[in-house]
Amino acid sequence: MQTGRQDGYDVVVVGAGIVGLACAWMATRRGLSVAVVEKDHRCIGASIRNFGFVTVTGQRAGKTWRRAMRSRDLWAELAPQANIAVLHQGLWVLAQRPAAWTVLEAFAKTDMGEQCQLCDAQQTAKRAPFLRTQGTQGALYSPHELRVESREAIGQLAQWLAEEHQVDFFFGHEAVGLLPNGLEMSSARGQIRLAAERVVLAPGTRLTGLAKPYLADLSLGLTQLQMLRVRPLSPYQQSSAVMSDLSLVRYAGYTGLAEHRGLLAQLQVECPDSLADGIHLIVVQSADGSLVVGDSHHPEESVDPFGREVVDRRILRHMLEAIALDGYEVVDRWLGWYPVGGPEDALVLSPEPGLRVVSVTSGTGASTAFGLAEEVFDQWSN
Repeated sequence: MQTGRQDGYDVVVVGAGIVGLACAWMATRRGLSVAVVEKDHRCIGASIRNFGFVTVTGQRAGKTWRRAMRSRDLWAELAPQANIAVLHQGLWVLAQRPAAWTVLEAFAKTDMGEQCQLCDAQQTAKRAPFLRTQGTQGALYSPHELRVESREAIGQLAQWLAEEHQVDFFFGHEAVGLLPNGLEMSSARGQIRLAAERVVLAPGTRLTGLAKPYLADLSLGLTQLQMLRVRPLSPYQQSSAVMSDLSLVRYAGYTGLAEHRGLLAQLQVECPDSLADGIHLIVVQSADGSLVVGDSHHPEESVDPFGREVVDRRILRHMLEAIALDGYEVVDRWLGWYPVGGPEDALVLSPEPGLRVVSVTSGTGASTAFGLAEEVFDQWSN
């Protein structure tokens, strides 16, 4: 029976999703001893039900964008050490309508667009032949993004932390109580107490448990999304992630620009159902050639827990409008969830000197968790 270090830990992290693992890594970078407590026997939540796409371009200006930039650098540092493959880099945002091009032109003039490139339709077709550029205005290319396979990367990250940084993992253990100098956890084999100077609660999609009292007044909820994996029926190679017009009326880095209003008005006429489903297209490619495609967004309490075929069909239609795919078969479908709400895209609560509650509340965990965790431990050390 695993009981932990007799002399305790500097930090105990509750939650083995990307935010919890990011906090564990940041603690080890400061020479601290760490344990991670996770109710499930492996990570099965939002951290593996996504694109594995570290998105920088389009994030909300200010803290979120800076965290994404820093997280991207930290992912690039960590990936080769943890044997996590970076499958492709960069992002193409296709402008299918003149109004979308207007948004991209405005974005390119901001500080966030400084290293991005506007390419007309002919230039885009030459550089990204996997895009459907006929009839489009062109695209914005961002060099910042990278993509990992999240279903594999989260487990690889945990294994690397255990093997290389001596992080103790208590999978299948539920944290049931905070103590003055640590916490108590429960498993099928009984109760265990872990001594620790500091505790981090990283609840992920669980708005219950030990974090619940601290989150109760924040009006947080869950968003449910639908995603698919498709296999091309003929040779297809995509060197970067792809987005299109719908992303420009959803991502805060674009919606913070007045220019997005004209595009939104046009989309409300042309594809109101897609807007109602919260669809914005992202397409990324995996090592086996398959594509991860999505996604939709609905308040959890208003949707069928089994997902809806009509939503998948809309996502797939937008995929075919954006990429030069001759044929495909759907090989996987899934639902995801992530917490939303609160005053910002992430929260760090400090109810006690030795306790932090850390959550990403905007669906940007893969993109911002490392930067957020670094901030947590920088501030904790001061």
